[in-house]
Amino acid sequence: MGAASGHAAETEKDPHPRMEPRLSDPAGNSNGVGRYAPSTTGLAHPGSLLAALLCWLDARSAGDRVLLRLEDLDPDRCRPEFADAMCHALAWLGLDWDEVTQQSDRAATHQAALDSLAEAGRLYPCACSRAQLRETGTPTPDGGFRYDNRCRARKLPSASQGGWRATREPLRVRLAEGRVVPSDLGGAVLSQDPVETFGDPLVRRRDGAIAYHLACVVDDATSGVTRIVRGRDLAPVTATQVALQRLLGVECPAYRHHLLLLERRDRKLAKLHGSVDIDQLRAVYDAPTLCGLLAHAAGLLDRPTPATPSELLVDFDWSRVAQRDRLAHWTGAALEISLP
Repeated sequence: MGAASGHAAETEKDPHPRMEPRLSDPAGNSNGVGRYAPSTTGLAHPGSLLAALLCWLDARSAGDRVLLRLEDLDPDRCRPEFADAMCHALAWLGLDWDEVTQQSDRAATHQAALDSLAEAGRLYPCACSRAQLRETGTPTPDGGFRYDNRCRARKLPSASQGGWRATREPLRVRLAEGRVVPSDLGGAVLSQDPVETFGDPLVRRRDGAIAYHLACVVDDATSGVTRIVRGRDLAPVTATQVALQRLLGVECPAYRHHLLLLERRDRKLAKLHGSVDIDQLRAVYDAPTLCGLLAHAAGLLDRPTPATPSELLVDFDWSRVAQRDRLAHWTGAALEISLP
């Protein structure tokens, strides 16, 4: 596989290990591939439904394939019933998918990526606890704490001793230093030195689960994803994911980060999550009414009139999608959406 595409500027030159991703629809029926990738840690809510709708509209309007990937690698929080409920909720809203996958089915591919990183000398065990990071790390744009790369000099067990598989410590990947400049189709500024901003990312957790960044990058490459549409809360980690793509020698998708639905928490605004779920929404709204409400919040409709995703597809264009986040409030009987 060749070097990453021109969606991101070059960082330092380095001989990268190579994976073998599938980069396009084998049937040749599509210009590209989009994906919606919700975690299966709870029920769908207005924010996740809006993200799914915008991802679906983006891909379908371009004649692209669109995939649903259920992110289920967190052993403490992910549950099969949440995965099933997410599929039912999205189908109820009127969204369909060309393929549905689960991250947990990709273990062999994730391990192959760790093998590649280890062979390139990029993988190392980390002895730091979360408490240590909170005590010594500076806050990061995603709400976490910067890792200061203090364990970079530590080595994996030798290959004869089992390599990375022989350690139970968390694993990190030593990123190439330097600024990464991903391109955002919506104009968001994503330029960043991820080593300076976040530090080297975890790629395998202490409990053995593959960490978010590696799983996301590997699964996107394996599915041939060419465009990623997601909420702007994930914009700060894009440079880290592009840096990982470069180390693995896979293509860099195009990115677009869209508005969020927010809620008030202790006089602050936070991403809407948990205050109202799909079961509560379905008790009040039918699918077209809720879809129309979400489309109105996104700026696609002048009024919150009932609509289906297929009806919205007729004149969908990103120039009509609002840039500013929206404030959502669940009254117990209705979902009220306004400007913050």
